[in-house]
Amino acid sequence: MFTIFSEIYKYRQMVFSLVHKELRGRYKGSVLGFFWTFLGPLLQLIVYTFVFSIIMRQQIEKYYLFLFVALVPWIFMSTCVSSGANCVFIYGDLVKKIYFPREVLPISFVTSQFVNMLYTFVVIFAVIIFTRHGVNFHALLYLPVIMIVEYFLALGMTLLFSSITVFVRDIAYILGIVTMAWQFLTPVMYPSSLVPEKYLPIWNLNPMVHVIEAYRDILYFKKVPNLITLGSAVAMGFFFLVLGEFIFTRLQKSFAENL
Repeated sequence: MFTIFSEIYKYRQMVFSLVHKELRGRYKGSVLGFFWTFLGPLLQLIVYTFVFSIIMRQQIEKYYLFLFVALVPWIFMSTCVSSGANCVFIYGDLVKKIYFPREVLPISFVTSQFVNMLYTFVVIFAVIIFTRHGVNFHALLYLPVIMIVEYFLALGMTLLFSSITVFVRDIAYILGIVTMAWQFLTPVMYPSSLVPEKYLPIWNLNPMVHVIEAYRDILYFKKVPNLITLGSAVAMGFFFLVLGEFIFTRLQKSFAENL
């Protein structure tokens, strides 16, 4: 494992270049360009707030904030899983021509999406300040922790699915449907308290449940995340990172001949 980290570090400039390319090229040619980083989540927020505040009527104070602090991390994760599945495939020519640690491609993709999420968090804090919701500075110290945990969780899943997609192209399309269903099985638009108790053991197997609840504890409820919630998030993040790297390492030997 140390050898892998050491080798990736040697190619850190390549990671930076690919991240820069992804960030610059994402909205290239569009009229609003970089502002879509903020507009996309805001438009989703408006739609979901209208549906769940007016039509389905969630009785939650400041529902827009309750939703927003979960929606932004969710968009990061769902993008990494669904779009990240193709991050090795689209660089097929590069993989076949030159040597570099193949992990550079998933790392670059996830990092670029993570940077986009950080930009959107500027909007979250602006909303918190504008609405005078306030923050708990002690709880806020845990925010970088849960962000790092989610980053590694997303990286692990991207490593896993991007390696499999090289061999089974349909995976990328299937994941688009899976992430749509996954969103409704994650407490993004509603609290976990609505889940019947008998289903909680299965419910808690969803790694994003613990991540979303930690974000919401910090930014909406203004409290330190529950240690069990935080510990579960850390454990699942580590598990998926190790699993993703294990599968990626086993499959990458055959990437070139299958691209």
